[in-house]
Amino acid sequence: HNHPTAISPFPGAATGSGGEIRDEAATGRGAKPKAGLCGFSVSQLLLPGLPQPWEVELPIHPGVASGLRIMIEGPVGAASFNNEFGRPNILGYFRTLMSTVETESGTEYWGYHKPIMIAGGVGSIRDSAVYKQAIPADTPLIVLGGPAFAIALGGGAASSRSNQADNQALDFASVQRANPEMQRRCQEVINACWMLGEDNPILSIHDVGAGGLSNALPELVAVSGGDISLDKIPCADQTLSPLEIWCNESQERYVLAIDGERLACFEALCRRERCPFAVLGH
Repeated sequence: HNHPTAISPFPGAATGSGGEIRDEAATGRGAKPKAGLCGFSVSQLLLPGLPQPWEVELPIHPGVASGLRIMIEGPVGAASFNNEFGRPNILGYFRTLMSTVETESGTEYWGYHKPIMIAGGVGSIRDSAVYKQAIPADTPLIVLGGPAFAIALGGGAASSRSNQADNQALDFASVQRANPEMQRRCQEVINACWMLGEDNPILSIHDVGAGGLSNALPELVAVSGGDISLDKIPCADQTLSPLEIWCNESQERYVLAIDGERLACFEALCRRERCPFAVLGH
């Protein structure tokens, strides 16, 4: 989660960990995240009053936090999401690199000027849930989790650009906001489903990350195809355009293909866990 952590270290690292949890949970027909890790690489810390001989004070890219601020706020953000979700963050690493290199073009300064934030983890999965199943015709397509907001519009695209002064508005718009409680509710529903074994109502599950539903739903139905109604997507901001509803990267959401004969069971589990959901199409 390099780009969001560079722009806003605490929420950037927090939502990086949250996204990795969803990656684990959305394996096959549902899995259980168990423990997390996080790592950070920054160029230099420039600790006040503790100058180091290899450190050179360079102008920071517009909108990018300093290495020191990232290392103060980022690890706390990652650990915070893990803890509030209910998964320990047990491992990590921290690295700095700042090197002065003489080239034919003159002096160059090599380092992690755009920082690296890596989230990882381990979990468990049942044998019967490892592989996603084929999606037959008329299978209900579900979004599970929180509603759409004007969050991280263009986040996936913003992370692939160079940092420039005229991009700052898009940079800050690309930062997501974490809601680990909602993700815990989703996880309890997923757990309840795979615990049913052969009666698991989930045929296929996909996490919602970069690109929002515009990425997740086409991947879910890449083989089967599907019909989706944008007006069925839960939305907490009535000013969003269809494009924004389709592409926003609101956190803590999954898309699922649910066995139509077990849809009532799935709905009952969602109500029990107080987890929002909606049938978007088939």
